[in-house]
Amino acid sequence: MSGHSKWSTIKRKKGALDAARSKVFQKFAKEIFVAAKSGEANIETNSTLRMAVDKAKSANMPKDKIESAINKAKGTSASENYEDIRYEGYGTAGVALIIDCLTDNKNRTAAQVRAAFTKKGGNLGTDGSVAYLFKRQGLLVFEKELTEDDVMTVALENNALDFKFEDETFEIVTDPNDFSLMKEKIDELGVSDYIVSEITHQPINEMEVDLATKEKVEGLIDALEDLDDVQNVYHNIKQ
Repeated sequence: MSGHSKWSTIKRKKGALDAARSKVFQKFAKEIFVAAKSGEANIETNSTLRMAVDKAKSANMPKDKIESAINKAKGTSASENYEDIRYEGYGTAGVALIIDCLTDNKNRTAAQVRAAFTKKGGNLGTDGSVAYLFKRQGLLVFEKELTEDDVMTVALENNALDFKFEDETFEIVTDPNDFSLMKEKIDELGVSDYIVSEITHQPINEMEVDLATKEKVEGLIDALEDLDDVQNVYHNIKQ
């Protein structure tokens, strides 16, 4: 699948969130709440919060809901405490999966994640069982709004690890520590709508699978993403 097709698929998914929009917004609100509560509740000084807000905006989360999540974290009565938990496992044919969760009840989350794997033909692994197959990187993907030279100049001047332009889409890969500055510089060029704008777990080597396997793994991913406590699911299927 070409880069254009891959990112176009993601954009179509973002545009088709209406049926599940409430659940998606709840996940973003949780992420914003945790980021605001763990640091300053100010997007100018809290890069983690700024990143969470940017992701929410890219999914068209209403401004009042974003502000509500931030204000909730500011309140002294905010008693929710969420923990980051990561699960690792395998789908059909040994496809590697990393599942990042935010939860206030580890036992509930563990049971739900395990049930999804069991129902969809996967297997939960131990800590570190698939993490070595991925690398943590910042990723910015956006449609062509600028010249290739302008974007490449900013990318190179700000330590991009990789830069691609194909099928009307720019893709910039960064070290996680350089992500916020890179996005700030791209924002200054006038980009306002990102297909992807986040720190992700990118597979070191992508795995080629047949259509039947891909559909089975996608069924597992859908079941995991439908869980309230699951924030992100990463896989190593070649797109």
